[in-house]
Amino acid sequence: MADLITPTYLPNISYMAWLIKQKTIYFDSSEKYNKQTYRNRSEIYGANGKLILTIPIIHSKEKKAQLTKEVKIFYDNKWQINHWKSICSAYRSSPYFEFYEEELFQSYFKVKHKYLINFNIELISKILCLLNRPYNYKLITLKNKNHTKIYKLIDAKNQYFKIPEYNQVFSSKHGFLNNLSILDLLFNIGPNTIEYLNSVNLKF
Repeated sequence: MADLITPTYLPNISYMAWLIKQKTIYFDSSEKYNKQTYRNRSEIYGANGKLILTIPIIHSKEKKAQLTKEVKIFYDNKWQINHWKSICSAYRSSPYFEFYEEELFQSYFKVKHKYLINFNIELISKILCLLNRPYNYKLITLKNKNHTKIYKLIDAKNQYFKIPEYNQVFSSKHGFLNNLSILDLLFNIGPNTIEYLNSVNLKF
């Protein structure tokens, strides 16, 4: 029986620690879209502490709940420009920002994805590529009885996972912030990211 997970926006460290240990990633594309998850939000470390980045979505006018694969991104407010500016402001002075900047920039502005799930998978794929990590995934549905849902990794209401501390840009001001976006880890420890992720002990 394989585990099933939803693609999230710039996944947090516990999510990525789980992801790299899988031979094949099974992404759920047909579940109901719920709020208070990391599907369209990510947390980074800004100069004033934790900063939440949220991708605006187009809400369905129908009464029935949208499925994850149906959720469209709202672009009229040019959110991607604001998100990129926030990322640059937060991590410009980090040790490895310049090594990954251009590749990530392209993911934000080269292709305009219509659906949230496609954009999330694009970013996850890009991050794993930067880490030189082989990556295989399949989009499947919850109707498949041979899969179980991993929900805690995408639940934004609670912090389930405590991770080992590492150096963060603004830790001298606000202390260590737990389980932020994988970008925080990548920009701060660079090529040691995979080794760190392998050391994270996840307990469900």
